[in-house]
Amino acid sequence: MSHPYKTRAGGATVTVFVPYDCRNHCPFCVNKQEYAHNEGFSVDAILKSIAVMDEITPACDFVFTGGEPFANLGQLQRMLDAIPATHKIYINTTFPVQPGCSAEEMLAFTRKNRDKITCINVSRHLQRYVEESPDEVVAQIATKKRINCVLYQDYPADELTAYVERWRKYSIPIQFRYDYTETTPENLYEEENDKILQDLRAQFQYMGLDGCRMRNGFHFAYKGMHMTYHKTLPYSTIVETDENGVTYDILYDILIKQNGELHSDWTGVKLDVEKYRNVVFEPYDLKVLDGTVDF
Repeated sequence: MSHPYKTRAGGATVTVFVPYDCRNHCPFCVNKQEYAHNEGFSVDAILKSIAVMDEITPACDFVFTGGEPFANLGQLQRMLDAIPATHKIYINTTFPVQPGCSAEEMLAFTRKNRDKITCINVSRHLQRYVEESPDEVVAQIATKKRINCVLYQDYPADELTAYVERWRKYSIPIQFRYDYTETTPENLYEEENDKILQDLRAQFQYMGLDGCRMRNGFHFAYKGMHMTYHKTLPYSTIVETDENGVTYDILYDILIKQNGELHSDWTGVKLDVEKYRNVVFEPYDLKVLDGTVDF
């Protein structure tokens, strides 16, 4: 793709792949193969790329993923400290049970960084693929937190209500997720044949829908709990021609890989940094499409 770049006001979200692996083998994980060989993995290289992204878009969001961000608290702290307070920071984690690092150490890390981290997204699925730290530990995370639950293949739909009750006890919101490797432009907004959506509608109160070109969220309520069913495309660049006949590569995500390389898409496309310095900004096209989503 060789068109000029466009992105939303504030800049594309920057996802940082931490340069160390997790101990898990979740069947839907598309990142695991990237950690099979760690040659060239470098926190120092990542820090340089964080600085570049901060320089170009000083208000973009950062997301840490992996791998497992909490598998090396020292290196994670270095990366967090490199991000100025103008950015929101999110962490995707299993909040793992792991040797050499206790739950209390991880909780202390969240307390230390409570003013730096915007939200910690903790993976907890209907089917257990990993050894999980107790729910009581997750509830003690000092930052804002959310549960991420991938509804994968033949998930036990009859357990959905009990699963929501499990987290309602702690007032932690839930984001159910479609297996995004299966998402296409044709089924992103398709509802009638979406089994997950129909299962959720059958058990919870549908409230509304928001979305954009790239992703959406169907919102549900249950006994005061706010839940979202999230679908997103497996890539992050939309090619589109505007009303003036100019074709843009519209970037939603930028990746900092484990070796510090900057990519403009999840599909291995490298970011042209100098071109991104001249990116055109547009208002974020995420909007409420139906009903109520802010409750």
